[in-house]
Amino acid sequence: MIFVGSHQAFRIGYGEDAHALAAGRPLIVGGVPITSPHGTVAHSDGDVLLHALADALLAGYALGDIGQHYPPADSAFKGMDSAKIVKGVLVILDQHAADFSIVNVAAAVTLDHPKLGPYRQQMQARIAELLALEPEQVGVTFKTSEGLAPGHIQARVAVLLAS
Repeated sequence: MIFVGSHQAFRIGYGEDAHALAAGRPLIVGGVPITSPHGTVAHSDGDVLLHALADALLAGYALGDIGQHYPPADSAFKGMDSAKIVKGVLVILDQHAADFSIVNVAAAVTLDHPKLGPYRQQMQARIAELLALEPEQVGVTFKTSEGLAPGHIQARVAVLLAS
């Protein structure tokens, strides 16, 4: 995208999150429940993709991270739906950078098993819904650790923001 003569200001936000996996726990990625015998060990619902997204949005405007706004030691956030965290971060952005817009989201999730490819469109649609974007503005890719870290899941997210 080229903006000739544009006076828009752009910012890039980056976020990353990882959680250990354990048997019998739920696995939620990008707001989508995943069929798996292993899920995340976390204070909230452990959605690494939405956590990394929330951190990326905050980082884009130098507003801290989700641990600062949603401390893991606070029992009020135990088991919290990570979609609520993303919605809360959008409120924070509205308060500090009211004229912002999200141009696009690029995300990568690393997980050895199960394969996440079949869930891609659901994740894109859910993230797009949370951010009031079109699914084409949300890119989600999947990687494995090549056996290096089979007991964890990790997500990395970059966002392009305009004001």
